[in-house]
Amino acid sequence: MGSIAIIDYGMGNLRSVCKAIEHVGPDAEVHVTSDPAVVKAADRVVFPGQGAMPDCMKELDARGLRPAVLEAAATKAFLGICIGQQMLFRHSEEGDVPGLGVLPGEVRRFPSARMVTPVGERLKVPHMGWNEVRQVVAHPLWEGIPDGDRFYFVHSYFVEPAQAAVIAATTDYGLSFTSAVAQDNIFAVQFHPEKSAHSGLQLLANFLRWKP
Repeated sequence: MGSIAIIDYGMGNLRSVCKAIEHVGPDAEVHVTSDPAVVKAADRVVFPGQGAMPDCMKELDARGLRPAVLEAAATKAFLGICIGQQMLFRHSEEGDVPGLGVLPGEVRRFPSARMVTPVGERLKVPHMGWNEVRQVVAHPLWEGIPDGDRFYFVHSYFVEPAQAAVIAATTDYGLSFTSAVAQDNIFAVQFHPEKSAHSGLQLLANFLRWKP
């Protein structure tokens, strides 16, 4: 299990993520940190966040964390959450900003014209609340989590990977969107596992045991 760095770049309350990880890994050494050296030394890295993508990228660079995040995404067990998933991609429509470019693809806003239910009722953006997550691939982080289980979402944008092979789960909200991605040592989700009751805690526990 070793040490876990939760990257703090000033965007979002990380207390709930930290508490959830400490709950499932009471023996883990958990650091909420904005120090690149602590990220570099950690065995596992969690990259959460909330807010607007342009602000997140700006704050990440202001703290000198970009190289540490890129190195962690290349070499360590790495979990992206919410904006932490979106920032891994090449470009975001939100503010027309480049992301970290770890994964090819775009971050898109929910299209207004598609935000209707099958019976014609309007869907609100942001997408907020519990929704089903359909597992596309078998992955160690899905262990013990039923396919179609519900997780908690809060977002107006979603990732659109350029390569279908990285899609680990999809969710329906007006359209079918990618709600989790996986590639080598990276697993990243649009939902908030730390707010998703038992299944969210199961996913975090699986991450602490994962040996990519």
